[in-house]
Amino acid sequence: MKRTFLRVVVVLFVSSAMFAQSLSLGDSRIMGFTSSGAADQRALEAKFDSGLNAGNLREWMKRLSLRPHHVGSKYDKENAEFIASLYKSWGFDTQIERFDVLFPTPKTRLVEMTAPEKFTMKLVEPPVTGDESSKQQKEQLPTYNAYSVDGDVTGPVVYVNYGRPEDFETLERNGIDLKGKIALSRYGGAWRGIKPKVAAEHGMIACIIYSDPRDDGYFQGDVYPKGAYRNENGVQRGSVMDMPLYPGDPLTKNVGATKDAKRLDRRNAETLTKIPVLPVSYSDAQPLLRNLDGAVVPPAWRGALPLTYHFGGSSPTVHLKLAFNWDIKPIYDVIAKLKGSERPDEWIIRGNHHDAWVNGADDPISGQVAMLEEARNIGMLAKSGWKPKRTIVYCSWDGEEEGLLGSTEWVEAHADELTRKAAVYINTDSNGRGFLGIGGSHTLEKFANEVSRGVADPETKMSVWQRSRAQQFVNGNAEERKELAERQDLRIDALGSGSDFTPFLQHLGIASMNIGFGGEDGGGSYHSIYDSFEHYTRFGDPNFQYGVTLAMVCGHSVLRLANADTLPFEFSNFADTIGTYVKEVTKLTDTMREETNELNKSIADGSLKAVQDPTKTFVMPTPKGDVPKLDFEPLHRALKRLKESAADYQTASAGRIAPAGVQKQLDEILINTERSLTDNAGLPRRDWFRHQIYAPGFYTGYGVKTLPGVREAIEQRNWNEASEQIRVVSRTLENFADEIDRAAKIY
Repeated sequence: MKRTFLRVVVVLFVSSAMFAQSLSLGDSRIMGFTSSGAADQRALEAKFDSGLNAGNLREWMKRLSLRPHHVGSKYDKENAEFIASLYKSWGFDTQIERFDVLFPTPKTRLVEMTAPEKFTMKLVEPPVTGDESSKQQKEQLPTYNAYSVDGDVTGPVVYVNYGRPEDFETLERNGIDLKGKIALSRYGGAWRGIKPKVAAEHGMIACIIYSDPRDDGYFQGDVYPKGAYRNENGVQRGSVMDMPLYPGDPLTKNVGATKDAKRLDRRNAETLTKIPVLPVSYSDAQPLLRNLDGAVVPPAWRGALPLTYHFGGSSPTVHLKLAFNWDIKPIYDVIAKLKGSERPDEWIIRGNHHDAWVNGADDPISGQVAMLEEARNIGMLAKSGWKPKRTIVYCSWDGEEEGLLGSTEWVEAHADELTRKAAVYINTDSNGRGFLGIGGSHTLEKFANEVSRGVADPETKMSVWQRSRAQQFVNGNAEERKELAERQDLRIDALGSGSDFTPFLQHLGIASMNIGFGGEDGGGSYHSIYDSFEHYTRFGDPNFQYGVTLAMVCGHSVLRLANADTLPFEFSNFADTIGTYVKEVTKLTDTMREETNELNKSIADGSLKAVQDPTKTFVMPTPKGDVPKLDFEPLHRALKRLKESAADYQTASAGRIAPAGVQKQLDEILINTERSLTDNAGLPRRDWFRHQIYAPGFYTGYGVKTLPGVREAIEQRNWNEASEQIRVVSRTLENFADEIDRAAKIY
């Protein structure tokens, strides 16, 4: 049985891979170019590729990660000035833009267990042998969570698993009293800022977040310095700003944080936490976990430490005291422009941040050095006589780690100009070894597939597209494998948040992509002092071959977008993707209705109570209200219209390039398609996020919610709001279809 299944899978995979390869090698067309233009473009890309030098990436990483370079540090500014000098030497019109942002740093950190035994946490990451930068203790930021409020609290500890809303439902079912308690959460499952947010909503007074070895420690592999994974003293720093409300400087929402900007009083800043929060190592957390009382947690809640995990509730008792320096610190964005020869007011923007929590070789320098090598080669092409049709803008952002500070403040400061000129934004962040991952606007999905088919994977020599497809095929379920065999393009991911694409895509409606490699490089150094040059060159991308490959993927993308006769937007893939989202939200209500009916029936007939262990605490849930039949017809009509418009545009543009006299007009319409997916009113309760198709989830943080207004209203059982949001999204899709129709008429 298993052999037969495997044989079918292999045959299906090989045959479809051969089809994909023949398509890639036999198709000389490039989206947005004439046949002759495509040939010239491929020659230009080959010249670009030939100039890439892995040695430059190594040299720049060693320089940029030599010392800690967090916001406000001396080396952060020095790095910005060094990066600016490189751009200038390559012929870019370069400037450093300064913003002044709220950046708290700790002055008091104390966590002590007061009962049943005395224990004071170390709250220190010690140096390790063979890693020189880990010895720079005086320059390193302490282990802490930025934008936690000050606090001095004492209370019993409750283990809350990953601290997600569903985890708190489990605590409620088990009768755990949370008011006045301190949450002990492990990292993972959701973005770190969600954990204190949900804990505070349940009346808890503080949150401690630790790294369990199951998630990124010895359960995954050997720990540093022997292996890549987090050791017992490793701590994940990070921001806990409530970014699902808005990213950027907490005191200057919607305006750039310039020196003279009007600032909120800190007491009125919505994105600061409501309770104090601190990250710790599992070495520091283990005494707390060992002394937890109460019932044993469910299997899915258990980590990899050699102890039995309990809920707690009465023991242990912990005293936590935190105080911060609430300073305004400068950040430095490096902006480098190469002016377009024909359409200078259409901008292709490329970005990666340069700041780090400590030395940051992996996050973000691995992505930054790939982008610098990419920019260097584009500069060399320009010096040899080539000029892009559109303006290329390279951006090395500061303050990303604290909450997308540099990119958000720059976008807010230049919002009017960007709304007029920005065509596409391409983002990278960390980069490793392994498989290509792309997320972004689905109007760029076909373009992303085309580019990735033309770049070779350095380990296998097949294209990075083919290797990514192979990974998805081998790891996918039956339905996913069937789609891979039948669908010409790979799906790209929808974007939530967590990097600098957010203000471009979700605030201004600028079509965006986020690109990177990974999957073979471990992950235990994240946001610790061990994210060093030594760690990266042993376990990340030792020969920088994937850094060069990232420069190829992004460089080809930038060059094609900058040179194309018309921007390579395409709408059939977008319409197909929207169809999957509409199907999901429609099914969501049906599933909720069935589950609600089953739950209420099991409560009413006593069967739910009957299966509980009478010797253990179990709080019977309150029956839930009925799930009404929502009217999705407006959404289905809008989807039908969208698919028709996308098909019409595909027919009109197939094998054709718009006449030269109307290409600029067509570009303007294509650029506006993504703008039309935004609504100035924003999403319910978070008006900064305007995009109606993609947003970070209110209770997921980095994780995306598609059709967020509709989906989250359903999840919160707010039926009136769900109906209203169905109408909003339907109008949005109809407006988008109008723009596609305008574009089709140009041909």
